[in-house]
Amino acid sequence: MSPSPTSSVPFVPETAFGIWFLRTHTWEHHVLRVAINDLKRLIDTPLPAAPVIVDVGCGQGISFRLLADAFKPCRIVGIDYHEASLKLAVNAAAACRNQLADIELLHGDCAALPLPDASADIVFCHQTFHHLVEQDRALAEFRRVLKPGGVLLFAESTDAYIRSWVIRLLFRHPMHVQKSADGYLDMIRRSGFSFTERNVSLPYLWWSRAKDFGLLERLGLYRPQPGKRRETLVNVAAVKAT
Repeated sequence: MSPSPTSSVPFVPETAFGIWFLRTHTWEHHVLRVAINDLKRLIDTPLPAAPVIVDVGCGQGISFRLLADAFKPCRIVGIDYHEASLKLAVNAAAACRNQLADIELLHGDCAALPLPDASADIVFCHQTFHHLVEQDRALAEFRRVLKPGGVLLFAESTDAYIRSWVIRLLFRHPMHVQKSADGYLDMIRRSGFSFTERNVSLPYLWWSRAKDFGLLERLGLYRPQPGKRRETLVNVAAVKAT
């Protein structure tokens, strides 16, 4: 969906393939589930027993059930700019009613979240940030809506992956804002979040290796070494600095 003529939100429409892929079993099982499990492991600060989670860029709501299982929240607020995806997210929210009574869906821009200050315990940003043009403004908004000590769960693909031929062929992204793992971590830290090495993960998953999808490693012909490879993914659990 393109923005309305009156909208000033910078927006790069996704391809039809991309919209379809975001509701597949591969996306849910091999991408979302793995990322949420990893992000939960990276948290080393106490969370409320029933946190409020804001899922920025929630898309079609596939994450709702997984977030409910992982964090037992009292409420999830899903926000997305793509209205057609939000309509599908209604079904995902309804399917979670036995796990979570309060799921709210909002149409909005990540750089201007329609939420009050200090209203969330967790901001979940999974594979959304590389779609955003106004990234600094979005991080400022994530920080604004988090409570003191709140956690940003950030999982992102790096420029090494987004600029690969297969991703360029099948998906659409604002290429001028893509960053390396270090670039994203530096940006998050500058935006008022704190984290240490133990809060950061650099997965090197098969699907993120667009050159061969990990085939050479499975055949024993290549062993990727951290620090000697171009990182394709970065996950971080960052705390709102006071």
